[in-house]
Formats: sequence, C-alpha cells, structure tokens
Amino acid sequence: MDILIILLAAITAYMIGSIPTAVWWGKGFYGIDVRQHGSGNAGATNTFRVLGVRAGIFVMTIDIFKGWSATSLADLLIYFEIVSYDEFILYKKVFYKLIFGLIAVVGHIFPLWAGFKGGKGVATLLGMMLAIEPGLTLLCVFIFVIVLLASKYVSLGSLTATLAFPLLLLTPRFTPDDPILIVFGFLMFVIVALTHQKNIGRLIHGEESKVNIRLRKRS
Repeated sequence: MDILIILLAAITAYMIGSIPTAVWWGKGFYGIDVRQHGSGNAGATNTFRVLGVRAGIFVMTIDIFKGWSATSLADLLIYFEIVSYDEFILYKKVFYKLIFGLIAVVGHIFPLWAGFKGGKGVATLLGMMLAIEPGLTLLCVFIFVIVLLASKYVSLGSLTATLAFPLLLLTPRFTPDDPILIVFGFLMFVIVALTHQKNIGRLIHGEESKVNIRLRKRS
C-alpha cells in the first residue's frame, strides 16, 4: 500500500471540496459575493435565495459532483492497482470512500480557495453518499423534498434527511455489510447539525426563514 499516494488522494479530496462554487459563480457571472447577502453562506441554498433558481441549480449540481468525485477517488486506488484487490476488500473500500468524502465535506465548509469561509456541506455530503449508497441516498432526498414541501424550511429538510440516513441503516432492509457506515452516518448528522446551529435556534424560536425560490435573470 502506497501511503504517499493515499495521502495525495486525501489532499486532492480536500482541494475538490474546497472549490467555492457559489462564490466563484456569483462573482464571475453576477458580480455578487453571496457571502455578503442573504444568510451570508456560500452554499446552494443561499445561492437560490440571492441569485435565483438557475444559479442555485448550477451551484447545487457542482457541489454534489464535488462530493461524488472526491469520494470516488477510492475507486481509483484499486483501478490503478495502488492497493491490490485482495487488500481492497469491501470494508476498506467503504472506509476510504467515507474518509475521502468526509474530507471533501470539510473542504466545502472550510475552503482553502475562499478564506476558509464556505457552505454548510449538505450538497457535498449528498454527492458523497450517492457514491456510497445511491439507493438509500435517493430515498433520503425524497424525505428532504417531503419535509421541505410540508414545512417550507430547507434547514429542517436537510437535518431530517441527514438523520434519516443512519436511522434507516439500522433497519433490516438497509443494514450495511460494514457497520462503520452507520457510525459515519451519525457523524455526518452531527457535522450538519453543527453547521446548522443558528438555523436550529431560529427553528426553535419560530424565526427561521421559509423557502422563497424565485427566478432571477442575469444582469
């Protein structure tokens, strides 16, 4: 096992996660730094709020792809025989995917390219889990949509869907081959909860802003 190459892969995962899509897209095409408007967050939700649907969809798509591509670096380890097939048994593959994905999420929250002031990591986390458990992740996306439509709160939908992932893994229908996935699922929820502390406070006090997505033409 080449530790140096694995370390380089981990650094690459962080760099991918650090791409500040909302900041670069806002500045480059709208002349707006989304961090200076709305919630002040450099993520897809604030992009929807500040720049409109088209920009929000683009930013969300790229942020999801960041998580998916960083997580998929684990597949390259075996494809290029950096780690032999015998060593790269299922639990190790899942472990590396989780590590690289987590690093990408951290990169999104603390991006090197944007002064370590990034987004909340939900879209990047979604991409990460799509690369690991696509079927269950799509179910969690459905849960997010239902909660969003019912409550109009993006933050509540994100928190509920993120928590649903490890809880569903505890059921017989979705029990994974490696229990470490359950542990990481709860860890991901903790991270999302920490990045949504202010939102949770506003939800408790009934002060959270409801979603108000609108079309906005580029000026």
